[in-house]
Amino acid sequence: MSTTGETYDEYHALLARQDAMRLRERLLRPGGTERPVESGDFYDGAGDQETIRRYLSPVTPFSDLIDRLYRAMFEQHPYLRGLFPESMDFQRAHLERAFWYLIENLDRPDEVAGFCARLGRDHRKLGVRPVHFEVFEEALVTALRRSAGDRWAEEAEWAWVRMVRFAVAAMVDGAREALAEPAYWNATVTEHEVRGPDVAVLRVRTAEPFPYRAGQYARLESPLLPQAWRPYSVACAPREDGELEFHVRRTGPDGVSDALVGRTGVGDRLRLGPAQGSMTLDDAPPGDLLIVAGGTGWATAKALLDDLAVRRSGHRRARLFLGARSLDDLYDTASLAELETRHPWLRVVPVVGEGLGTDEETSIAAVVARHTDWSGHLAYVSGPPAMVAATVRRLTARGMPADRIRHDPIDQTTGRPPAGRLSDPLSPAVRRREWAVRAR
Repeated sequence: MSTTGETYDEYHALLARQDAMRLRERLLRPGGTERPVESGDFYDGAGDQETIRRYLSPVTPFSDLIDRLYRAMFEQHPYLRGLFPESMDFQRAHLERAFWYLIENLDRPDEVAGFCARLGRDHRKLGVRPVHFEVFEEALVTALRRSAGDRWAEEAEWAWVRMVRFAVAAMVDGAREALAEPAYWNATVTEHEVRGPDVAVLRVRTAEPFPYRAGQYARLESPLLPQAWRPYSVACAPREDGELEFHVRRTGPDGVSDALVGRTGVGDRLRLGPAQGSMTLDDAPPGDLLIVAGGTGWATAKALLDDLAVRRSGHRRARLFLGARSLDDLYDTASLAELETRHPWLRVVPVVGEGLGTDEETSIAAVVARHTDWSGHLAYVSGPPAMVAATVRRLTARGMPADRIRHDPIDQTTGRPPAGRLSDPLSPAVRRREWAVRAR
């Protein structure tokens, strides 16, 4: 192992020991509780939202603001550069989306607090500590002033500061509430199967039990790209042997997906962040299920169907619409054929074409929306962000209540693929033979 890798492992081992010491101190303290962060009983998010929006022009586009922010932070504290991946492109895009999320939802502080608490729990794996948030705030103020120049106003600066402090307080709370669980899990790759030029199915086993629910996702880190974490859905319900399955599509050269698809093999080590997401069957209201998946969004659908097979009671049925750009992109047809053969309550409708994300009449979103009345169903949607957004939009327009549609947060920054088409309807027996042929 290289010196850089040894230093990286030592740093994370030190963080783990610090967490263990804090947990011990917490357990020995009378009452077993910590004094919470005092973030205030009330936050006027709507007022700060209005002020920030009024002064957005001098500090947008956020890409320039974020460049100045990181420059200021690393100039003042060079050691912090080691907490970030070598390429900062993903980090910059992630922070930009976070800024827009906060601004757009600041009038709903309870929702923002919940989002940031989950973010704080997840950020522990990066070695982020409360003092780092203070440094971030200082760098942000510097960047705001440099971006806006003479057009800046003190009231806008304080609105940004209050917004960030509110978010940070929730993140610290989230991190402390998760103190009893690991910041990350070490895992070993037990199986690596390439399914076509750009898709791989990985099975991994963690050194310690990894708690999650079917439908959730976790962020993965490869030692080939330290500190670069990317989210991938777990493609199975919890198993007795503790193995996890992930489906990875290569989205470009030199990134995490490229490392996992093309440069990872059996025996290699990975790190997993804590499970996230609310696309689970827990507390699901009664009714049949509509599952819409595109591309490697099939991983989420597969886990949900695994879970449904175990907990299914009564006459609950499931309809799966699976989208792909071509027949070759249906990379897990053997599992599909097996599921549909084994479970008569499952009906699969493949949607094959060039696009998964548009609102055109031939897209999977349009096909699903016009197929039947889904108002009595509970919908789960996973796949490319544009596809998820278009499907949710179509379903709500057709009268499906928003609280009966479940999906993970949508990244609206990605492009819109071209349209697709519905495969010819087939009887279950014919379709099973078709899946088997495709699997070969």
